[in-house]
Amino acid sequence: MTPSPERSPLMPLDEALRLLGEGARAAAITDTETLSTFDALGRVLAAEVCSGLDVPPQDNTAMDGYAVRVADVQAEGTVLPVSQRIPAGTVGQPLQPGTAARIFTGAQIPAGADAVVMQERCEAVAGGAGDLGSVRVNLLPTPGLSIRRRGEDVRSGAVVLERGQRLSPQALGLAASVGAATVQVLRRPRVALFSTGDELVMPDEVPPERMPPGAIYNSNRFTLRGLLQSAGCEVTDLGIVADRLDATRQALRTAAEGHDLILTCGGVSVGDEDHVKPAVQAEGRLALWQLAIKPGKPLAFGAVNRAGGGEALFVGLPGNPVSAFITFMVAVRPVLQALQGLPATLPRAMQARAGFDWLRPDKRREFLRVRFDEASGALVLFSNQGSGVLTSTVWADGLVDNPPGQAIAKGDTVAFLPMQALVGT
Repeated sequence: MTPSPERSPLMPLDEALRLLGEGARAAAITDTETLSTFDALGRVLAAEVCSGLDVPPQDNTAMDGYAVRVADVQAEGTVLPVSQRIPAGTVGQPLQPGTAARIFTGAQIPAGADAVVMQERCEAVAGGAGDLGSVRVNLLPTPGLSIRRRGEDVRSGAVVLERGQRLSPQALGLAASVGAATVQVLRRPRVALFSTGDELVMPDEVPPERMPPGAIYNSNRFTLRGLLQSAGCEVTDLGIVADRLDATRQALRTAAEGHDLILTCGGVSVGDEDHVKPAVQAEGRLALWQLAIKPGKPLAFGAVNRAGGGEALFVGLPGNPVSAFITFMVAVRPVLQALQGLPATLPRAMQARAGFDWLRPDKRREFLRVRFDEASGALVLFSNQGSGVLTSTVWADGLVDNPPGQAIAKGDTVAFLPMQALVGT
């Protein structure tokens, strides 16, 4: 009997993320482009954004009300004639002593005024024809009341967005608020994706009633392409590659040109029909890891040489649909982050209450598919945690990040990773 090869020890995910991050940072993207701020959502800044003005640019009112001089309101119930009306976007006249100005949120404070009394604490008093009337002030104002001071949010010249920051919707709004019509960003990661396996077929080519024996639909191709697009990548889909060593090597050479990362799933075991492993070893370098996670475990990481010099990173995922999905989120997504100069880490976990028992934990770190139940305020566990149950990934709205060997009892506090944070940019 031929002795089985010695198994490598399982690698903790944190150690794998460290190594993946180091490898990706060595190949980090440096090409930049200038985009309209309108079109830069999700992109990573290649240069800081500085303010070209004070924000707000002038003292303005935080609410609708009446601009007054504090010295003119010595008692509650003081009545002052209204001398002017100042909508937002207009500049009023200097406020004359003994008068008030009707003013609306965002409008510039007129010279001479030092407080704004909200309209709910005032009463309009009718005046004569063509007259703005008077106002009864039912509050003793203090200097600065309801006034937003010039530059209290941002000073001219201040850095408001740092280089290396991913642009969220609110970051785009901040950039626009300081006059940044364009931003300089890193180009998107370019990823080549292909599948191997003669058993794989496409839904648009083979309808269910004509499925040959042993054939399966290539669901991973759809899932991984969608995950890459959700992560802001430019994806080149090279389709299904024939289960031959020469075809796989040619696909790798094609994928290496013009791409930062090559992503495959399956085909990295020691079977006779698994050609990805020898193909990558022939065209570049490869390390095969056994990650201490469930679902998942097998992961290939390396690089494929380019004809003109340089190399494209390579990641090979396990073939089971849920394993590929989970491993992408906990391993490939951090690689994409590191390529853009960001930390190769998982999103920050939230603390949540378990509404289930998990009494037979694995020795590996587990990522359990769960859904938040609003009625109970707790997490509900999908009944079948198998690595081939793709329905669980649609049903779930997050994962429980469970430490190795950790049993869970109903009511325990667990680490919850929202699916939106794992899938999105």
